[in-house]
Amino acid sequence: MPATLTRRHRRDAGQTLPIYIVAIAGLLFLALAFFAVGQAAATRNGAQTAADAAALAAGQKYRDELGKGFLDALRNSTGDPTAWEEILNGRGVPSAAACRSADWYAGRNDAAVSSCTPDSWPTSFAVTVRTRNTVGRSVIPGTEGTHAAARAKAIVAPRCTLGAPTPPPGGRPAPTPTPTPGDGKGTGSAPVTLTCDGKGWTLDPAHPRDLPAAADLFSVRLAQ
Repeated sequence: MPATLTRRHRRDAGQTLPIYIVAIAGLLFLALAFFAVGQAAATRNGAQTAADAAALAAGQKYRDELGKGFLDALRNSTGDPTAWEEILNGRGVPSAAACRSADWYAGRNDAAVSSCTPDSWPTSFAVTVRTRNTVGRSVIPGTEGTHAAARAKAIVAPRCTLGAPTPPPGGRPAPTPTPTPGDGKGTGSAPVTLTCDGKGWTLDPAHPRDLPAAADLFSVRLAQ
């Protein structure tokens, strides 16, 4: 009897061992699959973050260039609004600097810009990035050459219109601020009145300290 029990235990152990091996292999496969899915999701999220940052950087740089261009045109104009009205509407400055800024910010997020296109020129920038790291970080077989890509668009929108703010119904027109007399060193340009998000500005090129910043003239946001 003892010999029979010993043979039975050995036979049961021999039958159980393959089951254990299959179970362990299955668990390892599931762990690898979960790791692969998590790694790919993290890489894709990183790509989208890089694309958003790059698009916003392009829009903000373009906004700064618009602001500089507007103020330069305003100082150099001789009362003719057509010299700077195009820039006030978001047109008329080069976009190369904006795309260089996008590439720099993408690099800070471990990605590279594969395309930077003024979309619906010149009010927005469509930026596509590609991650430097692969989806599986070379740990998962078959992902050595697979990179994540993402796209984002930043919109640069004018905040200002020509003229003083519109008074409320039944109200009196808002008084237009009177610019401080010049010191004789100005360009001789006539003051310009703008309304930016409901706020009135009287721009006198002879007094640059009183001129609005680029963020007062244009807004930058990501497109949905």
